[in-house]
Amino acid sequence: MAASGQVNGNVSPQYLGVTEPISTAGPTEADHARTQKLEKVLVSAGLYESQDEAVLREEVLGRLDQTIKLWVKQISQNKGFSDQLIQEANAKIFTFGSYRLGVHGPSTDIDTLCVGPRHASREEDFFAELYKMLADMEEVTELHPVTDAHVPVMKFKFNGISIDLLYARLSLWVIPEDLDISQESILRNIDEQSVRSLNGCRVTDQILRLVPNIQHFRTTLRCLKFWAKRRGVYSNVTGFLGGVNCALLVARICQLYPNAIPSMLVSRFFRVYTQWRWPNPVMLCAIDEGTLGLPVWDPRKNPRDRMHHMPIITPAYPCMNSSYNVSLSTLRVMTDEFQRANEICENLEMNKAEWNILFEPYPFFEAYKNYLQVEITALDDDDFRKWKGWVESRLRQLTLKIEKHTYGMLQCHPYPCEVVDSSRKGGHCAFFMGLQRSQGVPQQEGQQFDIRATVDEFRHSVNMYMLWKPGMELHVSHVRRKQLPAYVFPGGLRPVRPLRPLTVVSKSASGPAFGNSVSQLPKSDSGTTDEDVEDISGEGGERLKRKFQPAEEVGLTKRQTIREPMNVGDERMTTSISPAVASTEQFIMGEQETFDKTLKRGLEGYSAEEELEAVDDIQTSICRKGDSAELLQSKLEQASGTCREQSRLAALKPGSCSFSNGVVDELEPTVAFGGTLLGAVGNTDSQKKPVIRLSLAATTSSTVGAF
Repeated sequence: MAASGQVNGNVSPQYLGVTEPISTAGPTEADHARTQKLEKVLVSAGLYESQDEAVLREEVLGRLDQTIKLWVKQISQNKGFSDQLIQEANAKIFTFGSYRLGVHGPSTDIDTLCVGPRHASREEDFFAELYKMLADMEEVTELHPVTDAHVPVMKFKFNGISIDLLYARLSLWVIPEDLDISQESILRNIDEQSVRSLNGCRVTDQILRLVPNIQHFRTTLRCLKFWAKRRGVYSNVTGFLGGVNCALLVARICQLYPNAIPSMLVSRFFRVYTQWRWPNPVMLCAIDEGTLGLPVWDPRKNPRDRMHHMPIITPAYPCMNSSYNVSLSTLRVMTDEFQRANEICENLEMNKAEWNILFEPYPFFEAYKNYLQVEITALDDDDFRKWKGWVESRLRQLTLKIEKHTYGMLQCHPYPCEVVDSSRKGGHCAFFMGLQRSQGVPQQEGQQFDIRATVDEFRHSVNMYMLWKPGMELHVSHVRRKQLPAYVFPGGLRPVRPLRPLTVVSKSASGPAFGNSVSQLPKSDSGTTDEDVEDISGEGGERLKRKFQPAEEVGLTKRQTIREPMNVGDERMTTSISPAVASTEQFIMGEQETFDKTLKRGLEGYSAEEELEAVDDIQTSICRKGDSAELLQSKLEQASGTCREQSRLAALKPGSCSFSNGVVDELEPTVAFGGTLLGAVGNTDSQKKPVIRLSLAATTSSTVGAF
C-alpha cells in the first residue's frame, strides 16, 4: 500500500510492518456475508456500549480532568510557588488501552494517564494528596491505590465507571495543553516508572498508525478479545493475553493481509498463530534503539529476554515485551486454543460451522481431575480489595514455581477469573488452577509431585505484604473435580454427569467378535457412582460433550459399538496381553492402546489426536464369565506384568449384569496402572481411579498448613 507518513523518524515503506504482506487479495461475496454474520454475533453478545453510556464516559473524563488540574494547582500553592506559576500549573489526562483503541464495551474500565509537572511527585502528591481529594468526592467509590505494582496505578469508580489512573512525572515545570507524548524527547530525564506509565499511551497511538484499516482492525480485535474471554485465555496478570497483547497480535495480521475484512482477518489470525514458531517475536515495526540509552527488548544483549516464551513487542520506544508474564503452561493452553479455533474457522469457510461455535465457553471446571484452590478472605470490603489485588498479582509466581519445581512435568492452568461465594459474609473470593501431567511426559506408576514446598514458598512471598491487617487470610488446598465447591458452577448447581456407555464385545470359539449391545456402568454395592468413575473422562471441548452424551440420545456411535467383525484371536491378543487373559470368552471393553489396530475401524472418522485421547481416557476392564473375585484379581496381576505401561486395566467385583449372551460380572474399577491423578495419599476411594499422585495431605483441608 502507499506510504502514509513516517514511522520512527524514517520514511515508511510501501507496506506496513517488518515484512511484506502475505496476501493483498480482497474479500469475496462469501467473505462479506460471513463478516455480516460475525458483526451480528458481536452485537447480540452485547459488546457495544449504548449512546447514553458513551456520553457518561465523556462526562466522567471531563470531570476527572478538572479534578487533576485543581490538584496540581493546590500542590503548587502548598509548596510556595509564585502566583504566576500557580496559575500556569497544569496537568493533563490521556487515555489508552481499549477505550483509546475504540474497542471498549459496556462496563469496561477506562485506562487513563495523568501527566504532571516535575514538582508533583508520585508518592507524596499523587498517591497521597490526590488520593485524599478523590476519597472526599461523593462520585468516587472503591478507591484502591496499588503503589508497588510494576506500573503503579490508582483504581476507583467515578460515577460507576471503572478508572485505572497512572501517573507520569515529566521534567517540565509547566505541562502544555497541546502536549505530544509520542515524541522521544518526552522521555528525557524522567524516572523508570514514568517511562512505563507513558508507554501505554505511546504504544496505543503507534498501533493505530501502523494498521492499514482502523475500522477492520477494531472489529477484528473486538471479536478476538471476546473469543479470548470466552475460552479463558484473557488475563495478562495470570499469564495469558491482555488487551495490548491482543491488539498487537491483531495489528500484525492486519499488516500481513492489508485488504482483508474482519471475517478473513479472524480466520488468518488463527491460521498464522497456529503455525507461529514461538519464541520468535511478533513485531509491528523494527525495534528502535533510540538515543536516550533506555533498555529495549533484545535477547542478544539481555539474557533475561531469552527466557521469554511468547514475545510480543511493543512498537514505541523503548520497545518492550508486552507478554513477559506468559509461562510454558499458559503458552501450551493458548496454543491448543489457537488450534481449536483454526479448525473451526476452516469449517466456517466451508460453511460447515457457525460463529457461535467459536465462542463456546471453555468448561474449565470439568476439564481437569485436580485443582489447586486459592481462597482469599478479609473482614471488610476495603481490606479485601487491597488484599485481593496483592495476592492476584502474585498468582503468576505460583504457576512459575510449580513448573520450575516439577521440572516442567506438571502443567498448571490458572483460571483467569475470580469466583465468589455469595453466601459467605465479609470479603471472599477464590482462584483455581487446573493441574495435570504435561503433554509428552511419560507416565510412571506411583510417581508423585510434592508441591508442599512450592506452596509454602508462595505463602511466604504473599505474607510479605506491608499493608497486612488481621483478618486478611490466604487458604490453599488441593481438590479433586468432584470436590469443587458448588459456587464455581452457574447458579450454584453442579452439572449432572451422565453415565458412560460401554460396549459389550463377545468372542466365540468359532468366529470373530461382534459388538452386541451398549450398557451403562452400573452402581456397585459399595456405592460407586458415575461421579466416582468420572476420572476416566477427557478434558473439555467438543470431545467432553460427545463422551458424556447419554447413549439413548445418540444411539450407537462409533465410540460405543463396533459393527464390523474384529480380529481378537489369541494370536493377536498375545502380542500385548498375557495368554491367560487372551483366552477369556467374554469382554467388556472400550478403546485401549492394546487394541489400537483392532479398534481402527471403530474409530474411523476421528482424528489421530482424538484417537490418542480416547485411548488415554477410557478405562478397559477384562473379565471372564463366572470367575470369582480372587481368580479375577489373580488374572489381573498376571496380565499387568506383561501389559504395556500405557494399558488401562481394572479389577472387577462380582455382581449381576445381564447381557444378550448371558450373565457377566459387574464392573467396579479398583486399580489402574499408569493412570493420572490422585486426590489424596491414603484415600482408599481415590485409589480406585487412574491417578497421577500429588504428595498432598487431606484434600478437604482449606488451609495452607495442609501441605
